[in-house]
Amino acid sequence: MTTPTREDAFNLLKKYTKSQSLISHALSVEAVMRHFAEKHGEDPDKWGVVGLIHDIDYEMYPDEHCSKAPEILKENNWPDEYIRAVVSHGWDIFNDVKPETSMEKVLYAIDELTGLVAASALVRPSKSVMDMKTKSVKKKWKNKKFAAGVNREVIEKGSKLLGMDIGDLITETIMGMRNVAEDIGLKGNL
Repeated sequence: MTTPTREDAFNLLKKYTKSQSLISHALSVEAVMRHFAEKHGEDPDKWGVVGLIHDIDYEMYPDEHCSKAPEILKENNWPDEYIRAVVSHGWDIFNDVKPETSMEKVLYAIDELTGLVAASALVRPSKSVMDMKTKSVKKKWKNKKFAAGVNREVIEKGSKLLGMDIGDLITETIMGMRNVAEDIGLKGNL
């Protein structure tokens, strides 16, 4: 079993995911995972790879999300630690695998949040995360009709798992997404 590289992860992602919006989501989650890994003194490559691959089964197997992923990853000789992290982001939604490590908790907390941040950026005049403020996302958070598909309960549970204030979680997620703003179409017109 070898340690998967970013290239391995990206190639596997592209094999199972054709939707550009899902690829952009994966890139967002990867960037935020890398950002948090650096803040926690952890390995940004490892955390980034897990973020990039976390939705590997989502597009092709929507009814088996988080349960088809282990099979795909095992076939490709991925380490159990990475597989467990991917599965744990579906805790209390698709399975009962509770996030335990820092990497798992961060993935669980920020997966949905990247969607809310992206949606919030797109309605800004700048269409950018580069000038996004936490208070803008918090304002959108309160409007349950805005980005209605974003599961705010998961984000709240994730912030509690991390022992982080929601505002701080949003701030750090924005900072992580800024690192790939151009790649995810959120650099805007600044």
